[in-house]
Amino acid sequence: MDQEAVYQSLLRTTQTAYAENPEMTGFTPFPDDIGRQAVTPFHSTCCDVFCEDKKLVSQRYAVLQDAIRAASNAVHWRETYKDTEIGADFMDRFACYCIIGENAPFMSAAIRLFMVYMPCHFYYPWHQHPAEEMYMVVSGNGVFKRKGCPDERLTEGCTSFHESNQPHALETLDDPVLCLVAWRDDFEMPPVLTPPSEMS
Repeated sequence: MDQEAVYQSLLRTTQTAYAENPEMTGFTPFPDDIGRQAVTPFHSTCCDVFCEDKKLVSQRYAVLQDAIRAASNAVHWRETYKDTEIGADFMDRFACYCIIGENAPFMSAAIRLFMVYMPCHFYYPWHQHPAEEMYMVVSGNGVFKRKGCPDERLTEGCTSFHESNQPHALETLDDPVLCLVAWRDDFEMPPVLTPPSEMS
């Protein structure tokens, strides 16, 4: 499959899974203004960790998981927390690339859409951002944490909504997790780690 076919398969399978989930479409409809844009592929160690994870198996979204993996060498892997105190181990194992948005093969004025992967026994610490956010689990499961809310262990098809600047975190136990992550509004500010003083 050539690179353009890989991108189109990624978009098509993402749209199908998104449109079939009422929580995702209720958060914001899948955009109808999607345009193709050039993207310079950027490889990171996290890509290899994601692609080699044999425990990541989806019953409901296997086609989407395959499309996300198939695009791995043709996308720009994000380094959101580069040069922060989060550390190299996190950067090497936390995998994320943008499907719709900056440094992505597609753009829309209405939404930003990412894939996020974490291996088993991994902790994504408390963080926040102005954009409202919805996670949808594609495969595996994880413990989703939101300030002011009880922890939730979510599996395939389940969603978690984060309000603007609501601190949230994610932890995996014996299984990895792969998610689609949608943002609406306030796209310009990236995630930042939440200071401990804001969690008391």
